[in-house]
Amino acid sequence: MAMTPSTPSAPSTSSPLTAPSGTAERIASTLRRQITAGEHPPGTRLSEEMLGARLQISRNTLREAFRLLSHDGLLMHELHRGVFVREPNEADLIDVFHLRRVLECGVVRSLTRLGPERLTPLTDAVLAGQSAAERDTWHEVGTANIDFHQALVALGGSRRADDTIRRLLAEVRLFFHVFPDPRELFEPFLKRNAMLVDMLERGDMTAAADALETYLRDSENHVLQAYRRQPVDAGGRR
Repeated sequence: MAMTPSTPSAPSTSSPLTAPSGTAERIASTLRRQITAGEHPPGTRLSEEMLGARLQISRNTLREAFRLLSHDGLLMHELHRGVFVREPNEADLIDVFHLRRVLECGVVRSLTRLGPERLTPLTDAVLAGQSAAERDTWHEVGTANIDFHQALVALGGSRRADDTIRRLLAEVRLFFHVFPDPRELFEPFLKRNAMLVDMLERGDMTAAADALETYLRDSENHVLQAYRRQPVDAGGRR
């Protein structure tokens, strides 16, 4: 259970969003969506003053939201400098995709025959991705792809697995900035999502799990190659 943040010593904007229980989680969710949508790219410093004023929340509540996002691997605190969106490295990418293969493929292999209603969230995500591609809105394709993989893990019925895949997918999206054209990132995997749904509908879980493992390895290599093409700065960061 989340603890209610303490009342700030100095008055700030008083609003319904000032430190009730659960507010930090809601603010963390808002910032998570903004980060994964690219509104705050890796390396961006998040100003407490600006965000507190924009979101109409106390500094204590915002700091608790920052703590939650740091736990998710999205933010980092630098002494005397502030809070920044993390700049993940190659080892982070490899580790995240390894965990995704363990989790996602494990869930698929554990499944038995699924009725159409269980697959509706997956089908909806596929259709949303296809529609966004037709409109040439590739960031929306990316969002639909994230929804697809979250819905896939949700078939396992584990809240802990759902929380884990949410964090892993949020970390993956920190790498999306390495693709100047998001179409290059997402287009290759649109058809593969639809193919996975077809396999699940047929009840061929072994084939679906094997196809998903290949899919995730290909996705990892795709992102890794783009990451390695990025220039390295004086500090050795890409």
